[in-house]
Amino acid sequence: MSGSLEINPADTSPEVMRVADLPFEHLSALLQRHSLQLQRVRDGEAIPGSFWGEPEAGLLGSTVYVRGDTPVHSLLHEACHLIVMPPERRAQVHTDASDSQHEEDAACYLQILLADRLPTVGGERLMQDMDAWGYTFRLGSARAWFDGDAEDARLWLQQRDLLPLDHILELAAA
Repeated sequence: MSGSLEINPADTSPEVMRVADLPFEHLSALLQRHSLQLQRVRDGEAIPGSFWGEPEAGLLGSTVYVRGDTPVHSLLHEACHLIVMPPERRAQVHTDASDSQHEEDAACYLQILLADRLPTVGGERLMQDMDAWGYTFRLGSARAWFDGDAEDARLWLQQRDLLPLDHILELAAA
C-alpha cells in the first residue's frame, strides 16, 4: 500500500490540530481558492457527508463540512479529494470521494502541500497529525512516504496539471 487513510474511527483522542485551533476565515479562504466552500456545523451536530463519522470532515458536492473538533488533516484530505477530481464528478460527490488508490495517494500528497499554506500548520505538523490519527503508509510514516515513496502521487498530480502547487493556486485565483 502506498499512502492511504485506514483509521480506527472510534479513536478520536489523539492530540491533533483541530479546526477550532485556526481562524475559520483562513481555512475558508484556502478552500475558496479551489472553488470549494467550507461549511461549519455546530458542535455536537452530525457532520453531513462524513465517510468516517464524527468528527471527520464531510463532503457534499463542492462543500466540505466541519465542526470545531474536526481535525485539520481531515478537512484538508477531503478538500483535496475534491481538488483532484474532475469538475463533472465533483458536483455528484456525496460522502465517498475516492475513485482509486492513485487518487487517494494524490489527495494525501496534496493535503501535505496545502498545509504549508495555513499559518501555524505546515506540512511537517500535518504529517505528524496524520501519523497520530492512524493514516497508514508502506514505509511506516507520512514523512517516510512523502520523502521516499510518493513519486506516483507526484506524477499523477503533475499529469493532471495540479502541480506545482503555485500553478494551481494561480489558476484558481484567475
